[in-house]
Amino acid sequence: MARENLAAALALIFRHEGGYADHPLDPGGATNRGITRATLSRHRGRPVSKAEVLALSEAEAAAIYRASYWNVVRADDLPSGIDLVVFDAAVNSGPARALRWLQDSLGLPATGLANAATLAAAHRADPRSVIEAFSRQRLSFLKRLSIWASFGRGWSARVAETRKAALALAGPGSPPSGRNKETKPVTEPKSLFTSRTVWANFVGLAAVLLSIFGFDTSTMDIPGVADAIAQSVAGISFVASTVFRVIATRRLAMM
Repeated sequence: MARENLAAALALIFRHEGGYADHPLDPGGATNRGITRATLSRHRGRPVSKAEVLALSEAEAAAIYRASYWNVVRADDLPSGIDLVVFDAAVNSGPARALRWLQDSLGLPATGLANAATLAAAHRADPRSVIEAFSRQRLSFLKRLSIWASFGRGWSARVAETRKAALALAGPGSPPSGRNKETKPVTEPKSLFTSRTVWANFVGLAAVLLSIFGFDTSTMDIPGVADAIAQSVAGISFVASTVFRVIATRRLAMM
């Protein structure tokens, strides 16, 4: 459905990513057109030099984006507008994390997989509401990163521009055909136990306490740990609710 949006999405990506850079604070290291040295090495199946990153063509970068990001999040199967925010976030923060944000925005368990349930829910939902909820989650995550002070201004502008372009692709706010009353609203409140913000605060506090006792926590990926904990809790909660629902259904049937 959104296949024709790839060209526009790539143009936005290239404008955001710019040319060659090798910022000392950027964990990606040498990067050109948004493609890191590690990503280019995986694509070519061998280690590459910084000179090869510098010489990366736009055509090869586009092929990498399509194979490693657009196709991985199944953007061709997502509604217009939603495809753009998910794709851009996948490039910036990884496909699995982008898919978890999408699933959170749809009220689904955050598995990080582009499964049939996620695609179906995306087509039932109001795309503009999903885009807004997704963009808020993405910006909240970026603000918690330790390098926000160095890159936050550019990230904020990128999220805002992507949101604006996605809303334009989504069109007016009328819900798509096939939406039903059972669709969960994207603004549905979540349990504190599945909130990444809450877990990020706990993990951050734990890191501070550990550092007081002499442990080196400078390399701890606080957002990543918080994501993992929240995802595990969400998965356990989903399984538990399913089990209890089955038990309740059986008891009702026996009455």
